[in-house]
Amino acid sequence: MADTDMETDLDFAFSLQVEEAMTASLIGDEKEIFQNISYLQTLEFLKKLEQENKDRLQWETEINKMKDDLKRSIHDQQVAKEISRIPVQEWERTGDHFQKPFGEGSSSSNDFHNNEPFKLYFKGLFSIERVGDAVVEIAGIGFAVCDPLGNSILDGVKPLIGDWKSGFAPEELELKVEAKALIEGLTAAYSLDIKRIDFYCDYHPLYQYITMRHLVNQQCIATVVDQVSLLQRNFISCRPFFVARNDVKFAFQLARNAIDLQITKSGECSTSRTMKETCNICLEDISVMQIFTVKSCSHRYCCSCMRQHVEVKLLNGVAPQCPFDGCKSMLNLDNCKQFMTPKLIDMMSIRIKEDSIPVTEKVYCPNPKCSNLMSKTNIPKCVYNQSTNEHLCGKCMKCNGYFCFKCKVPWHNGVTCEAYQAQKASEDDEKLKNLADTKLWRQCKKCNHMIELVWGCYHITCRCGHEFCYTCGAVWINKKATCDCPIWDERNLLHHQGQNQQNLQ
Repeated sequence: MADTDMETDLDFAFSLQVEEAMTASLIGDEKEIFQNISYLQTLEFLKKLEQENKDRLQWETEINKMKDDLKRSIHDQQVAKEISRIPVQEWERTGDHFQKPFGEGSSSSNDFHNNEPFKLYFKGLFSIERVGDAVVEIAGIGFAVCDPLGNSILDGVKPLIGDWKSGFAPEELELKVEAKALIEGLTAAYSLDIKRIDFYCDYHPLYQYITMRHLVNQQCIATVVDQVSLLQRNFISCRPFFVARNDVKFAFQLARNAIDLQITKSGECSTSRTMKETCNICLEDISVMQIFTVKSCSHRYCCSCMRQHVEVKLLNGVAPQCPFDGCKSMLNLDNCKQFMTPKLIDMMSIRIKEDSIPVTEKVYCPNPKCSNLMSKTNIPKCVYNQSTNEHLCGKCMKCNGYFCFKCKVPWHNGVTCEAYQAQKASEDDEKLKNLADTKLWRQCKKCNHMIELVWGCYHITCRCGHEFCYTCGAVWINKKATCDCPIWDERNLLHHQGQNQQNLQ
């Protein structure tokens, strides 16, 4: 029994050792697993830092390049002003030796900072759009930093994503978006080392808050206004100006592009739903890819309705505008090409050209194969009449054919306008007489009006009141004929009766 107990104790001790070994092994594996996971996370973090560092270096390179280009532009403008102040005689004598190279000694940082103020145009848009079956709130901002002459040097487009509405009431969202656009624009201008800037605002509430004309009561609004104030302190001069929306239209378009970009990306990422929008003309749910945005006012309609609208306007001889009731925005040809046929594009380009030329200045080439529209002020003149103080002959800018301004026909060389018109009138009369003889027309002897008998009797009453016989032209007096010609032909009467029966059927 003692041997049996000893054997049992040994087996139990062995099983304990095995369990301890297995437990230690498992603990070691877990430690190794955790070490591997930590190592992978560290590698991923280091790669992320490396990419961020590359992006930062690339951004700094681009900013430095933009700064250098900006300084070079300022230098060129200053040199141009200096040249314009040099008298002509002095320039003719010393102009060949004038040099102002860009670089050290020619353009200092003080020159760069003490120039005229730059310009900042900005716009923030908040829109409720239909994406698939859902209605979502989308916001985007756009800004343009321009040099003192108004040339754009930096454009910014940025969609607002994430929790950008936090802390703001629905009626304050537009103010938040506008302020965000201004903050991004000022930040970009400061990164270019610009020291003087004027920014133009078309949103009156924001302008009132920035200029301290209205006191801020809401904490969330006060926060963004303080951000703007802090950014303004980074500049030697930073002045706000209130302007109309038309003065910031290109910044408006940049903000609209930011919204359209979000809509497009949402449509591309959605695999289960198709993003649609309701057209306010046909009231159909149309894919946003088939929705057209009027560039100057951002009204949106489907391409099919816009194509019909443009076609009707052009056929009526009217330059097409935005179909929105009361909107006077003209449609841009380049913007409309996405839904127009080649024929409509040609019609619209001609209509735009016609509207751009005053009625008194319009001249068409008399060549039937050309018919080019031109402005009288731009046509090359060839023959001048000193007695009437006017040009008589012009040259078509398309077919290079010569024509007469007064007669509106190809140039009649060696013949005066009066003689040509008299000759032309005689030729036209002869042609009309030959045509009348061929068609058996009759000419009223009182007013010379040409008349054709389609149906009815031969007793003709002209529009001037003169009565005569259609067969021989003899006059009728007191409703009675003075000739022996028949009064009617039965075939003309039957023809008229048959036409009436067809109309009744």
